[in-house]
Amino acid sequence: MAKILGIIGGGQLGMMITEAAKKMPEEISEIIVLDPTENCPASQVGATQIIGDFKDKDAIIELANKSDIITYEIESGDSDVLKSVESKSEINPSPETLKIIQDKFLQKSFLLENGILVPEFIEINDIEDIKSGIKKFGLPAMLKARRDAYDGRGNFKINSESDVQKAYDYFKGQPLLLEKFVPFSMEVSVIASRNTHGQIKTYPLVENIHEDNILRETIAPARVSEIITKKAELIAEKTMTVLKGAGIFGIEMFVTVDDNIVINEIAPRVHNSGHHTLQSSETSQFEQHLRAILGLELGSTKLICNSIMYNILGSEEFTGEYNPLKISESGVFLKMYGKKISKPMRKLGHINIIGENGESIDTLLEILQRIKPKTVVKPSK
Repeated sequence: MAKILGIIGGGQLGMMITEAAKKMPEEISEIIVLDPTENCPASQVGATQIIGDFKDKDAIIELANKSDIITYEIESGDSDVLKSVESKSEINPSPETLKIIQDKFLQKSFLLENGILVPEFIEINDIEDIKSGIKKFGLPAMLKARRDAYDGRGNFKINSESDVQKAYDYFKGQPLLLEKFVPFSMEVSVIASRNTHGQIKTYPLVENIHEDNILRETIAPARVSEIITKKAELIAEKTMTVLKGAGIFGIEMFVTVDDNIVINEIAPRVHNSGHHTLQSSETSQFEQHLRAILGLELGSTKLICNSIMYNILGSEEFTGEYNPLKISESGVFLKMYGKKISKPMRKLGHINIIGENGESIDTLLEILQRIKPKTVVKPSK
């Protein structure tokens, strides 16, 4: 019998999960999202919305009472409250998995305990801990919020001792950790999936390019050696095995200057660097996530063609309503998220450029450079 799907978060990821769920009527009869923003992106494509904060206990209980199975597009949900409603609704990834991953200190401690390489790190309780950590790790060093951080908002790179006070004040009392800076040649990620029966599949390694700590561009497949690709895939598979969570996980990694792979962070959800799979792969990450949490056979992760995903970000020049973008070109797929207001560096949509006729990555990059002006967000008049 088809199930009612509950999603914590109704932003662009919830929107694309909803769209994938609508294509699976035999498995999913209805989608309900919990999101604080009225008329959130997921609600615009057919999800019923409960308006409430991601951590609102009563709202989570309401979602559990109305859903057969719950998942999330953001890791800010209250894992303890989710654990308390497991008798009402199946939850995937599990609250235990969420609890480990949503706290970066617990996440890195867990990975280290399981023999998975991460940057050196220490827990920070006060500013003296930062000073001690810098003596241990040297400069630069990365100060990070343990929880509720995304798109680089939870990171502060400390380049000199004069940055310490500024960095500490920036987080306004949030729980923190300090990481040794990793000199890297490239940032990469693996979109990995595990279903409720333990079946694991990974998508090909992709290359990520960031702008002001926000993912701007993903190149699939990554321009690395077969050895690097294999190392990353093996680490992703081991990570999925020890975590035991069901669903899609975005595993962000660094390729170090000496060609090792170090995990940076894990997201227990569909991931920005997997958006290219909507057109480039036999199974999109959104369908795969649903197949995983429903206990279905995982789909093929084969990359059909080279692709580039490019995020459309709000202009730094203004905040307000903006003109709709229009891009009509063969092999270029525009996806806007239905957000009415543009804000500086806000994710408003993305484009996928697909090598439908066997085009190389270099050719796709040339196409991207040509159409970038069409992705600039301008205020409506």
